[in-house]
Amino acid sequence: MTKMTCYTRKMDKTKLILPGSIILAALLISGSVMYSRPSGTAAIGDKPELAGPVKVDISGSPFLGAANASVTIVEFGDYQCPFCRLYFENIQKKLSEEYIGTDKVKFVWMDYAFLGEESMWSAQAARCAGEQDKFWQYHDHLYSHQGGENVNAFSKANLKKFAASLGLNTNAFNSCLDSDKYVTEIQEQTQYGSSIGVTGTPATFINGVKISGAVPYSQIKAAVEAILSK
Repeated sequence: MTKMTCYTRKMDKTKLILPGSIILAALLISGSVMYSRPSGTAAIGDKPELAGPVKVDISGSPFLGAANASVTIVEFGDYQCPFCRLYFENIQKKLSEEYIGTDKVKFVWMDYAFLGEESMWSAQAARCAGEQDKFWQYHDHLYSHQGGENVNAFSKANLKKFAASLGLNTNAFNSCLDSDKYVTEIQEQTQYGSSIGVTGTPATFINGVKISGAVPYSQIKAAVEAILSK
């Protein structure tokens, strides 16, 4: 079975000389990148690439932009994935400035929590923040406080501190997070992503056409412009 991936290439850490941020940026510029999932973890259910557009069921998912925008961009992401963070910084922010804010693009988030326990906790936490209309603020905060995978960066204690720093009702948030009320929904959404061809993060669907990996913004922009020009 093919390994699930958070898109980057496997590298021998003993040979790394440049700072990690420089390496990540260089890989992003060069194109789609692959990041091996933790060893010993089972794949969720790899699917082959699908030919042509697919109808992505986004019902109930948080989105930015106009509901009836001409272009719908869906990102399947994992808050622990370093290339999802780069996607947020280099693609989502530019989309917000250029297209989402002008109602040309609707940007939808869908959970693909596959990198471990803290992926599930952080996905739940964002949804709990959504109950107080602060999903996107919390989503952004997670990426600005990302650490290594499952090293307590997104422990429940830290997630609760994030909520407090964002001015959420901490009693309601903490109760929501501790109840694990969104576990089943997140698991089902992750499985759903696999069923339509997602094999790692970030995975993007632009009007149903999938683009895998942290590709350059120019590639996303070209796809958007091609649709808008029709």
